[in-house]
Amino acid sequence: MTTPLLTYTVDEVAALLGIARGVAYESVRSGEIPATRIGRRWLVPRKRFHAWLDGTADRSGAA
Repeated sequence: MTTPLLTYTVDEVAALLGIARGVAYESVRSGEIPATRIGRRWLVPRKRFHAWLDGTADRSGAA
């Protein structure tokens, strides 16, 4: 049994939203798309991302 992934990469988010990779990275860096930086990588928590898309994300960053 495999464990579902808890995060998206920025490239996956770009593909899901139909935007350019550079636009996705810019949105992550600015905080527009909820993400967490771990080392050199940006990870986008799936639950926070979908809450943000649905407009139900808490502005403090918790969903």
